[in-house]
Amino acid sequence: MKHRIARERSGKAPYNTKMTSSPIAILILYYSRNGATRKLAELIGQGVDAVAGCEARLRTVPAISTVIEATEPAVPSEGAPYVELADLVECAGLALGSPTRFGNMAAPMKYFWDGTSAHWLAGSLAGKPACVFTSTGSLHGGQESTLLSMMLPLLHHGMLLLGLPYTQPELMTTASGGTPYGASHWSGLAGNTPISDDTRLLAIAQGRRLAHIALKLRSA
Repeated sequence: MKHRIARERSGKAPYNTKMTSSPIAILILYYSRNGATRKLAELIGQGVDAVAGCEARLRTVPAISTVIEATEPAVPSEGAPYVELADLVECAGLALGSPTRFGNMAAPMKYFWDGTSAHWLAGSLAGKPACVFTSTGSLHGGQESTLLSMMLPLLHHGMLLLGLPYTQPELMTTASGGTPYGASHWSGLAGNTPISDDTRLLAIAQGRRLAHIALKLRSA
């Protein structure tokens, strides 16, 4: 589902891009347990969809279990569909998000990337732009280390990693998350702390930046 938003700021876009004949897909792949990371993913999707020529494709991964009998439904009961490996081939850029698990990405997301060896060998993601985002239950719960952990498989796939530049003034004022490594959110112990205005602007800006650069690379 395509999201549209009004421009958050006035002024010219920082990149000159050529229009493509049809929108290019920007994959926003996330895992969310209580909904905070999903909300960030949707904001990043809004930023992507605000760029003409780009379309956000939101996808998630199923939960995993150490109990063999435990299963997930073939189709999620809510939120984005499950990701398919074909989504990696078709996307022109990728935003990857996960909640923090002891300073690392969540196991379901790690499990997905552990199964992408064929795409690594084929170079399906090589040269495509990527960014990362996260949410944590505690304010100092490992946001930056989680973002860095998600960058590792993307580097092995040959992707071009993007951060959030300090030309985004919210990086200097935020008290609820937000890093130069990627958008982040402090969701609180109950996972229900609202996303702040600073975090919202940073997430939208990250999606917009990813889309602009994907267009620029595609037109090159």
